[in-house]
Amino acid sequence: MIDKVLDSVSTTGKKIEEMKSNLDRKEDFEILNWITPIDYAPQQSDLISRRQEGTGQWLLDSPEFQAWLKPRKQTLFCPGIPGAGKTIITAIVVDNLCANFQDDPNVGIAYVYCSFKRNHEQKLEDLLLSLLKQLAQGQSAIPNPVKQLYDRHKSKNTRPSLDEISRVLHSVTALYSKVFIIVDALDECQVIDKCRTRFLSEIFNIQAKYNARLFATSRFIPEIMQKFEGSRPLEICASPEDVKRYLESHMSPLPAFVGRNLDLQEEIKLAITGANDGMYVPSYSVTIGYF
Repeated sequence: MIDKVLDSVSTTGKKIEEMKSNLDRKEDFEILNWITPIDYAPQQSDLISRRQEGTGQWLLDSPEFQAWLKPRKQTLFCPGIPGAGKTIITAIVVDNLCANFQDDPNVGIAYVYCSFKRNHEQKLEDLLLSLLKQLAQGQSAIPNPVKQLYDRHKSKNTRPSLDEISRVLHSVTALYSKVFIIVDALDECQVIDKCRTRFLSEIFNIQAKYNARLFATSRFIPEIMQKFEGSRPLEICASPEDVKRYLESHMSPLPAFVGRNLDLQEEIKLAITGANDGMYVPSYSVTIGYF
């Protein structure tokens, strides 16, 4: 009889814990969505799904990238001409970091894809809130500073100030022993109200205080280049190996006489690879995923 009672109590306790866990997850989702509904994960997934296997490996294997991964705060700035592949390279970097550190609770990863088309949702506060959201959801539970920010504003239907966002972002960043911040297309970050300049200042400030590494891409804009003087640069340009790898995997749709002629296939690959001049040939770039 006593055993049955104990079993009943145990089962009830487990159900209560399960209900509480579900409620906590629901609240966490509400808080994260309140921080910002903007989510770059679908764009990241789309970019990686269109990546030709093996492309971008040249960057991951480069001495510059390997040095950037080492245990000290660094900046890897990757400029490139339009069409060189900056966005897909950024996606490859994010994918690599997630694959290597997703099971490490001490490592935080946050990324932003700047775009002219999304300027309406990429004001300074939006960009910082996106970083905050990603770092907060990387914790096993929503950090207290984030909950307090939510409680302070949700009931009043107000939004946090820039100072509040900055303070909480710093608090959450400090919870990690290592943080990676990735920003693609800084040249497309809006300049109204000095958004781009202030955004970079906030990131550099975080980098100076915590063990943060910054990876950023941009076109060759003098104002942006100046901000990264002294940083480790690595120019992004179309890799002949990447183009060749793509072409090798897409020879089958060509006419049968091409498929039977290996010399002709090689001639086609050499002609297209040699014609890219630092950027991917437009007819292939959309399929490869290079922008």
